[in-house]
Amino acid sequence: MILSKNVIKQIKSLEQKKYRKETGLFVAEGTKIVCDNIDTMQCEFIIATQEWFDSHPEIPADIEKCVATKSEIPKVSFLKTPQDVVGVFRMPVYDLNTTDLKDKLSLALDTVQDPGNLGTIIRIADWYGIENIVCSAASADCFSPKVVQASMGAISRIKVHYTDLPTFLNEFAGKNIFGTFLEGENIYKRSLPETGVIIMGNEGKGISAEVADFVTDKLYIPNYPQNRDTSESLNVAVAAAIICSEFRRGLY
Repeated sequence: MILSKNVIKQIKSLEQKKYRKETGLFVAEGTKIVCDNIDTMQCEFIIATQEWFDSHPEIPADIEKCVATKSEIPKVSFLKTPQDVVGVFRMPVYDLNTTDLKDKLSLALDTVQDPGNLGTIIRIADWYGIENIVCSAASADCFSPKVVQASMGAISRIKVHYTDLPTFLNEFAGKNIFGTFLEGENIYKRSLPETGVIIMGNEGKGISAEVADFVTDKLYIPNYPQNRDTSESLNVAVAAAIICSEFRRGLY
């Protein structure tokens, strides 16, 4: 495979959601992310330096390869500091089985729009063994270059779904649905179950009123000390990490 102008144009177009959707392809960069994705996803082709290919003989022979120089890699990279390998992968398609999720702990994201936050939350879910994230349609695209990079390979193991959240949550009638609110119960004093849905809200607006109607258990992450003036709120990814940690703490 030759790194032609057409190939460069194709890869650069994948920065836009429109073309990712049309082609079903996305870009991953860096050794860890590319190698993690190869284990679980269909790789269309890899562009890397000869030195990188020489040091990674485990790359399957049937994957199309393109040898590029270090000066050529930036032409197909979305990073400020390009690495030695860029992979183009086919986006997986997952079935959203609500029956299966009722016996698991899952995350639901209500219009989380910052790519860095979404990528970090995917990474957090991977760390705490949460296999499914259900996003509202207005949430950031999990296969954008910034999200893939921020996930640090976790995108290869976590199933991210997009759907209408109220319709999805309606399927969980009688189950625990958690959300964070200022009037919620102190999460550190609450006994937490092994299953349920944890809703994380938008960076600026929190959980929407429509989605909040489905919350059965309101939680609150208290600041310390509680009478001290402090930031208005936590970053949504930081809050997700604290909450997921508390849900798993009793299982160790």
